[in-house]
Formats: sequence, structure tokens, C-alpha cells
Amino acid sequence: MKAQASRWVARGEPLPSAAFDGSDDFPPILEHLIRQRGLPEGVALESYLRPRLKDLTDPFLLPEMDLAVHRIFAAIDAQESICIFGDYDVDGISSITLMRKILRAYGADPRLFIPCRGAEGYGLSAKAIARCMAEGEKPNLLITVDCGTVSHAEIADLQADGVDVLIVDHHELGPHGRPACCALVNPKFGTRFTYLCAAGVVFKLGHAMLKTRPVDLDLKELIDLVAVATISDIVPMIEENRLLVRHGLRRLAETMNPGLRALQDVTGMNGNATAMDVGFRIGPRLNAAGRMDMPEDALATLTTECRRLALTYAQKLDAYNKQRQTCESLIRRQAVEMLQQNFDPKNDPVIVIGSRDWHHGVVGIVASRLMRQYHKPTFVIAIDADGIGKGSGRSIEGVSLVEAINACREDLLAGGGHAMAAGISVEEGKMDLFRKHFAEYVMQHTSDEQRMPKLYYDAELSFDQLSLEFLASYDLLQPFGNGNPQPIFVSRGVNPSRPPIHMKNFHLRLMLRQGYHEQDSVYFGGGEYELPDPPWDIAFTIDRNTFRGRTTLQIIIQDLRASGAIHSHKI
Repeated sequence: MKAQASRWVARGEPLPSAAFDGSDDFPPILEHLIRQRGLPEGVALESYLRPRLKDLTDPFLLPEMDLAVHRIFAAIDAQESICIFGDYDVDGISSITLMRKILRAYGADPRLFIPCRGAEGYGLSAKAIARCMAEGEKPNLLITVDCGTVSHAEIADLQADGVDVLIVDHHELGPHGRPACCALVNPKFGTRFTYLCAAGVVFKLGHAMLKTRPVDLDLKELIDLVAVATISDIVPMIEENRLLVRHGLRRLAETMNPGLRALQDVTGMNGNATAMDVGFRIGPRLNAAGRMDMPEDALATLTTECRRLALTYAQKLDAYNKQRQTCESLIRRQAVEMLQQNFDPKNDPVIVIGSRDWHHGVVGIVASRLMRQYHKPTFVIAIDADGIGKGSGRSIEGVSLVEAINACREDLLAGGGHAMAAGISVEEGKMDLFRKHFAEYVMQHTSDEQRMPKLYYDAELSFDQLSLEFLASYDLLQPFGNGNPQPIFVSRGVNPSRPPIHMKNFHLRLMLRQGYHEQDSVYFGGGEYELPDPPWDIAFTIDRNTFRGRTTLQIIIQDLRASGAIHSHKI
């Protein structure tokens, strides 16, 4: 089934800006992009393009930070038993690693725990808590990272059992509000720092502890972990996230963490880390361990201080990632076959699909791919032998999965997450009912226009404008991500200089010509469908490609169609 064609929409004329007074020699395209997007209110141009760590805000602006710092130091001073309980994804693993590093700088030796995705599920589930308590000494203080905000009953039971619970999280609060913990450090609990991932919140907690009680710990050496988590968790790349990632990527190239170094070696990174490198090379391998129910290997990769062991673990993560890719490919193919029989892409507003044969660890990736292919809010569900489905959802612009889940609570056993990515538990027999009510919610809260797929592009460029000098200026806009999307450009009337080269996973390599200028390009997934007859109009992003010591500008095609088929609209 072919993906629904996107309408290409120009972002409109650049906004006027007082930031450009003629004193700086900015290339016209850079000025165009910055004016078009607009600077954040109160942010100077220099601070935006070259953010400094000294501009980080006071960590005590986060809610209940003072309570958290006081409780942690009380535990350290009394030599209480501390356990760090985290999630199995990149943000959770990175957060555990950061929290451990900070506590060990103060002389504590915390125990670490990650639930098993398949058997125990996400967060503070009863099964995960039972195993955590059985595997070691009962802690006096349980610090949850990247989970815990909505675990009211479990936290109440732990507190009643004499275990203090301190939550360091970034997920949305549930309908019952604040849980009865000793401190809830969560920016969603009434602050403007709602964009932080869990590792970012842990970093702020470490900063607050250092301000309260200085110790020999340089947080700048840990900022690469924050960058990896922030990029992998797809949180908005704005304000302090932009600052942390910008500096974290620089640190990553010379990281002191043996695991991060080994992952760069295993994935063939060349010492110039970008957000794309993290998002497509490092992040998937760390996530793969959790998806394959071996999150301890990902944690061991980041926490070991031995380079030899780090390389061994990184190679294991690479193997898990290959297993994950094979599993994902099979599930996606089966899902598409099911949709061809029971799904109307023109009239059905959502996708809710499940099977007893699917691996719970990769349904989120499949949901993401189906969402992009069909431009529908999507849940993909793995159903266990007891008929309980665990699903992951991905959404389109304008549809909050958290709000949709809240509207469909009667159909679900549990659910929560973020607006664009969420998880649910549902009985197999109620899947059809959930699909019906989910579809009704989407139809009631969106218009036909909102449900139409769109590709927003920033500017039209000809190939003769593309150069490494252009790329150097363009790099000042990085890091790109959610909230600061990578600019998309359009070029018209291009032709292939030679037949496309088919690579693995349906990717294409194309040499394109426009006039007298040629550009190397990659079209990820482009081999899944028949290409139209040239000449083509292409929508693309740009990146640098370094091979055998030679650096070139490379085009990454986002969409391709026959020339003259573009019906552009301005917003």
C-alpha cells in the first residue's frame, strides 16, 4: 500500500527581525532561516547561535528541588541504602548512569534496577518492585528516574513499607495529580521547563546538589550523556535543551565515558558527532537492549569504566539492534498486510492493530513507521498469552495521545506518556472498542485540513548554491530536533545521472544533476515504491558526509515527485 502523498507547504515569508542590524556578516540563507523561524522571546541572536553553559538557569527553579536535595543528603549522611530505579530506554539508562555518577561523587554506592520490559512493563509496576526488593537489601530511599509520576498506588505501598520514594521524571501527571512521595522533581509539575527529558532533570538535580554542597565533580564531563538522552527521547530542541545538546555533542567527540566511546567505534562514527549520529546510530543500539529484554547490557555499557568491557558490551548492543531490525521488518510487513485487508486510508482516521505473534519490544518503532507512512495516529499492540495487549502509539501534529487516552480510559487497563508518543495496556477483547472511541476522538478534535499530510519546506535552493561553506553557516542552527526541525529545501527539475543504487532496507543512493551541477543523495526507504519518470522535484535536507578522509555535502531526500507536480501552499 503506497503512502499517502504529502502536500508541500512553504513556510512563508521570513519574519522581520531587529536582531540583524548589518553588523554581522550572515549568509543570506542563514538570515532567512532565522527570521523565518523567529528568535525566542528575549533571546539575543548571539546567545541563540552560540549558547553558553553559564547561561543555564538556577536548578532550584524546578519544583521541589530543595526537598530532593535535602532528602538525598540526609540519606548520604546517614549512610542509608539507596536504590536508583529507572526506565529501560535511552533516557532511563542515561538518567541512571548520571544519577549514579553524582551519588558516587558524594561517597554513596547506590544499587541500580531496571524493569524487564516484557515481564514487568514500564515503571514502578508491582512485579518490578517485587523483584527489586528481592534482589538486594530493601532501600531506605528509592530514587526513580524517567518514571514514577503516575504510580500512586505503588508509591503509597512503598512508603507504607518504610521505603521513601523520590521521583525525578518528566512525564505528564495523571488525573490524580501529585503522588505521595517525599519529593517530585518533574518540570511538568508547574514550571516552564517542560521540555526537559529525565536526564536533563537529573543534570539539574546534580547542579543543585553541587550548589548546596560542592564536591569534586565536573558536570560538564557528563553533558554528553544528557545530549544522547535528549536527542533519543525526541523532546523539544529549545532553550536549555538546545544548549545542553550543543555542548554535549562537542563533548561526545572526546567523551570520558568508555561506553559512549565504544558505541562510536562500533557504529563507525568519525569524531564529529551530530544529532543525526546519535538518533540513528547510538540511540537505537542502547534502546535495542531494552527492546530485546536485556536492558542491563545497555546500562553496563554506560557504567563500565573498562574500555575492553565497554567494547564487548557495545558489540552486544549492535547484535541486539540487528535482531531488532529483523523482528521489526517482519512485524511491519505483517501489519501492512493486515491493513490492506481491514483499513481504508481515505476514511479511517486512526490505526489500531495488534497480534499475539508480535514482540512487545519493537511495536513502538513499527507504530512510528506506520504513522509516517499513512499519516494516522497509530497504536501497534503486542498481545500476550493471557490476552493482555501492550501497545505503543505515535501521533500526528494536532492529536495528543495523552488526551486521547484520557478520553478512552474506560476501554483501557492503563495508559500514559507524551502527546506524540504513548503506551497503553488493553484487553484483547476491547481493542475494537478502543479503536472506535479513539477514531471518534480524533474526528471530533481535528479538521480535514489537520489530518492531511503536509511537508513543510523552508526555502527553494538550486544545486549551485550548495557548498561546504554553505553547510558551515547552516550548522550554526544546530542542534536540530523536535521544536527546531532540520530545514527542508526544495530543488526543481533534477535528473538522475545514473540508475539508482539499491541498498539494504529499501534505501536508494542517487546521483542527481541540475544543470551543470551534480549532488550525491540518499533516499531512505525510497526503494519501497516505483519512482516517477524524471525530471523530478525533490524536498531534501543536507548533511556532511565524510568518507576516507574526504568531506562532501550530501542531500537526504525527504520526498520526490515528478516535476511540476508540486502544489505549494504558504502558511
